[in-house]
Amino acid sequence: MDERLPDPEILSQGGLRLASRMFVRGDIRATGEQVRRFREFAQATDPLADAVVAMFRRLPEGRRLFEVAIRDGIGAVENPPRELADFFREVESTPFWVDYERVERGARAITRTGVLGLFPLGDMSLMGGYLASRATKSLVATGQIEKMASRRLVETAAWWIDVTTPGNLRRGEIGYASALRVRLVHAYVRAAMNRRPDWDYAAWDQPVNQAQTVGTLLLFSLVFVFGSQLLGIRYTERERADILHLWRYVGWLIGVDEELLPADEDDAWRLFWLLAETEFIPDEDSKRLAKALVRSNARVGSGLLGKIVSELSVRVHSSISRLVLGKKNADFLEIPNDPITQAAVLAGAAMNFAAETARRHIPGATAVREFIGGIERRQYLARLAKVFSLDTTYARHMREGEAA
Repeated sequence: MDERLPDPEILSQGGLRLASRMFVRGDIRATGEQVRRFREFAQATDPLADAVVAMFRRLPEGRRLFEVAIRDGIGAVENPPRELADFFREVESTPFWVDYERVERGARAITRTGVLGLFPLGDMSLMGGYLASRATKSLVATGQIEKMASRRLVETAAWWIDVTTPGNLRRGEIGYASALRVRLVHAYVRAAMNRRPDWDYAAWDQPVNQAQTVGTLLLFSLVFVFGSQLLGIRYTERERADILHLWRYVGWLIGVDEELLPADEDDAWRLFWLLAETEFIPDEDSKRLAKALVRSNARVGSGLLGKIVSELSVRVHSSISRLVLGKKNADFLEIPNDPITQAAVLAGAAMNFAAETARRHIPGATAVREFIGGIERRQYLARLAKVFSLDTTYARHMREGEAA
């Protein structure tokens, strides 16, 4: 019988160490055979989505038919191309385990966090994701790291809000559509990277592979759950389970192999352990992406007041990243270190925890917080759309993929 391996280094420091001790039940360490099995998914992609993208190149009207199928179902497309029919027949055969009531409850729990929920997204999920250097290679390959950092941050936030808003994952709704469009963006990126003569398959695996895609899924789900708890948000055990159930369905929609989709929190932590063991290997590109993200946090205003707000933004976001990722990882990524702001973040988390404890004991307070959180998120999206001209169809990414 294979012995379990020692814990990866990333789980031995910072908030990740604290979270693993607070929220993990039992021994989640994998065996060598389990690690080898997981690594096989680094060579697996998404054949159905790849075939649809190849079909788009052959049939100019293919993308329009895809949008019709998203909105009205594949049955609304007369004589659909085989690739499109195969894709939507799988997508529309909703797995037996999907429980829309749980999806809605998970969305409400996420919505309740309001704009505070966006802090784990950028400061923990995106920044932490840069430690996975193989997954960053397709980002680096564009050559526009610094230019695109801010746009990637806001587009990711907008997408995350789309798929976590109550009602949005029903067939034909905006979250459902956004998940499927991002799945195609991944396929466009794969096709573009596969056309590059310099893609190093031996060192970087298949571009945007299954291991990387489920890693992104865990950054948006599990890392959000424990990250927001570290910032003082409180969930019941059922709410945590429902949030992960929502993301399990999102994972199905974006093409994650069903074997990899975690069924519960224990599964999610075991999968995170495998990712920590095999994917979190930072390099110089990790540093470049981290620096670009830090700079994007500074672009929040102009003039004297804007400079003050920008400096405060960098200090707060960087402090959250350092507290979660730990000193060694944060130093490697060259994330600014400000112990005073880190202390202030911890004090703010304690205040959030006190307010959340009160909410749980005041009748009707949870519903009010969900309502206010929904308003905060809608207002935030409206500001993003005004400043960045957001395109929820991701047509720009698809055009760039075709041109690459």
